[in-house]
Amino acid sequence: MNVEPPVRVEDKLYYNRYLVDIGHPHVKVRAHTTPSPQLLALLKVCPARCYELNDDGQVEITVDGCIECGTCRVIAEPTGDIEWSHPRGGYGVLFKFG
Repeated sequence: MNVEPPVRVEDKLYYNRYLVDIGHPHVKVRAHTTPSPQLLALLKVCPARCYELNDDGQVEITVDGCIECGTCRVIAEPTGDIEWSHPRGGYGVLFKFG
């Protein structure tokens, strides 16, 4: 029996490529002093781990590496915590394996 070793999501994400549209991020976090529960949830649910807390306790996003899955859009856009739009043509994630 031929059993393949398990593959981590991070290993698969490594093969994707990202063309960053410098100065035009497709996701922006609204300015805040205290993160909302929705923003804090993004720290855990973003599959690409694009969200993190800065030294001031505010949620920031690094759009480099975003796989445009829409998870953050579903959780935080309705509350106004983020602004989400599709990347401009030719920019964003380039999936290597479908």
